[in-house]
Parts: sequence; C-alpha cells; structure tokens
Amino acid sequence: MRLWLKDSERRPDPLPARTDARKALFVGTIVWLVAVGAALIVEVTAPAASGLGAASATTAGWWLWCTVIGVGLGLFGLAWVQFRRR
Repeated sequence: MRLWLKDSERRPDPLPARTDARKALFVGTIVWLVAVGAALIVEVTAPAASGLGAASATTAGWWLWCTVIGVGLGLFGLAWVQFRRR
C-alpha cells in the first residue's frame, strides 16, 4: 500500500455536499430557548427554596445568562447562514 500518489493517479475530488444548516441551527436555538425557561424557573424558585439567598441567586443568574447567550448565538448563526445562501 502506497501512502503517496502522483497527481496523475489520483481520482478527482468529489463535489461538496449541499447541506441545510438552518434546520440544525433552528433546533439548537429552540433547545436553548427551553433552557432559558428552565433557568428562569430556577432563578425564581431557587433562592426561596434553598435559603442560601444571594449565593444561590448568583449561580442561577450565571446559568440564565449562559442560555441567553446560546439563544443569541443561534439567532446569529441563522442570520449568517441565510446571508451566505444569497
């Protein structure tokens, strides 16, 4: 088995497959929106349920902003893919 072929012996490269990344980005953004809802529920209920006060609220706030950024990146990705299709 040879590891290197001459250019004349190589088969031509296949054409790139056309894909639709919008579906994957849309589903991912919906998942992040569900995570935002879960983080909001935790943010509202965690401080009252745990009795930890500010420490628990700070942790829940971090998760909330993480999910909001995920939604924002998903929307940016959808816009970028739509822009690239034109």
